[in-house]
Amino acid sequence: MSLLPRSTPSAEGMSSRSISALLDQLEAESVELHSLMIVRHGQVVAEGWWTPYDAERPHLLYSLTKSFTSIAVGLAISDGLLSVDDRVVDVLPDHVPDDVSEQGSRITVHHLLSMTAGHPANSLTEAWELEPHDLTKGFLRIPFTDPEGTRHTYDDAITYVLARMVERVTGRDLRELLDERLFRPMGIDHAEWDRLADGAAFGFHGLHLTTEAVAAFGELLLRGGRWGDRQLVPREWVELATTRHVETLQLDDGSASPDFLCGYGYQFWRSRHGYFANGAFGQQCLVVPDHDLVIVVTAALDERQPIPGIFWDYLLSGPDDAGSDELLAERFRQLTLAPVQGSPCAGRSAKAVLEAAADSPLPAGTTVRVEPADAGWHVAFGSLFTVEVGHDEWRESAPLGRPLVAIGGWHDDTFTADLYVITTPHRVRLVVDATAGTAVATWNGVPLTGPNLELHLRAPLMTRPDVS
Repeated sequence: MSLLPRSTPSAEGMSSRSISALLDQLEAESVELHSLMIVRHGQVVAEGWWTPYDAERPHLLYSLTKSFTSIAVGLAISDGLLSVDDRVVDVLPDHVPDDVSEQGSRITVHHLLSMTAGHPANSLTEAWELEPHDLTKGFLRIPFTDPEGTRHTYDDAITYVLARMVERVTGRDLRELLDERLFRPMGIDHAEWDRLADGAAFGFHGLHLTTEAVAAFGELLLRGGRWGDRQLVPREWVELATTRHVETLQLDDGSASPDFLCGYGYQFWRSRHGYFANGAFGQQCLVVPDHDLVIVVTAALDERQPIPGIFWDYLLSGPDDAGSDELLAERFRQLTLAPVQGSPCAGRSAKAVLEAAADSPLPAGTTVRVEPADAGWHVAFGSLFTVEVGHDEWRESAPLGRPLVAIGGWHDDTFTADLYVITTPHRVRLVVDATAGTAVATWNGVPLTGPNLELHLRAPLMTRPDVS
């Protein structure tokens, strides 16, 4: 069942030709999107998924998750269980180090939400190293270099602490709270969460939702927390959370996009046109109130990502040259990522040993066996797992619980396959040299929770919170 109604660009005052030009520009700049959904006046006017990604499969949102945690904080506050002035040391007294600093004892919900606690950099890794079994305590042990409330520093550990505070005051797991108060009332029944080793939600990362569910979240925000005839989130909280609370600073290397320099709210970024929720590798939910517009993308981008800025050039102009809605819809239906080219070489097999490499998805020395099967191949990685690889088609398997979609082919004596961890932005390219008996495996972008492919094929992914 659809969460949002459908319309066409021209019916909602947008130009199909402009949207098509946006796709041209994304292609020209080799921007790898996995999905794009544009919602105008509450109607989906354009939507597409780049095969092998599809509409029904939830996608890892990385730090876009933080904005959902912000909503959970707002729900706890609206219930009278928490306030922005409440201190960490009062809500979580059993997680406070004995030698907590004066500043550490003053950190409030407001400082956490606005990421102005006073640490000089993302504290997650250091906090976890200081306190492997208590990230909140580790966070409070790290020295503060700036007065609280004065300087924005993007910090994953902050949102982890917020999640634990919400759970403490509500007596509910973060996942259960959002499911009961947000997802189920909206008709979202597929939320998946990566978890800590103890089973808790990260809070700052790890939520998986479909593109349409994220777009529905954007619509909920755009309508002031209202969904249909129900006020799911207080309007006052939506307005407070998406208001600019602190200046955001230029990175030392000057690489920050202009839209990341417009200020920070309560786990939301302000932009040149409204505000947005943002996750690593290009997961974004953009809300543009002045244009009654929501834009959602899932992607696999690098640090030089051109989004959200690229959207302003094409989606905020009027329909001067409307173009054809049907031609645009057909183009969206044909979207695909480039498949591996090569021949089937029927009957050919190979055996190789994986070479050592930085951030390798698999241990060096792993035996790789390529065996023909069902107009494709079975590729076995030692005794770890075996995946199915298609020729001229993506083939799905789930060797350890989570789906993996793969395509490959032979070129002379080299077998190449792309293995998509399809619920994430990530994939592994495997290259096997049958003559040399060697293989190399590399990520398109190393997952922030570590390079171990086996870990990412397990459902749910459970790990220590060492996202850097």
